[in-house]
Amino acid sequence: MRIRAVTEADLPLLQDIERAAGECFRTVGMAAIADDEPLTLKELDDYRRTGLAWAADEHDLPVAYLIAEPVDGALHIEQVSVHPDRARRGIGRDLIDHAAARAALTGLDALTLTTFADVPWNAPYYARLGFAALAEDALTPGLRAIRDRESAHGIDRWPRVCMRRPL
Repeated sequence: MRIRAVTEADLPLLQDIERAAGECFRTVGMAAIADDEPLTLKELDDYRRTGLAWAADEHDLPVAYLIAEPVDGALHIEQVSVHPDRARRGIGRDLIDHAAARAALTGLDALTLTTFADVPWNAPYYARLGFAALAEDALTPGLRAIRDRESAHGIDRWPRVCMRRPL
């Protein structure tokens, strides 16, 4: 599996990956998450243009992707999605490790993300990859702003957690 920068031609495929990956939320009673539309092509392109969008590539087609942005001295993972046909092969971990290496090269000191606390392939998975939950009083201003946007979008109907992995 090759990890590479996302191209403009990849963007609609990333939306397809996100939709397919979201379907598993139906199995844990979170149909609203499965029904949530992925980021727009413009939003995905904004990440691509910053150089903080990577795809795991198989036969020149993305099967997974990760998008991120710097937030308060860390690289914040906005989204990491693996097509369910390629799940459980370490692709998500490889994308996260790639993002960590890139973050370290630019002088950032951690990876951060927000995720569902009780979904097995969310917070428990990230804990196995070295992320630790942050207490509410440890959230940086940027992470608080992200949580506020998530709340406004309605995804805090289920328990959420901010997590951090030092580099």
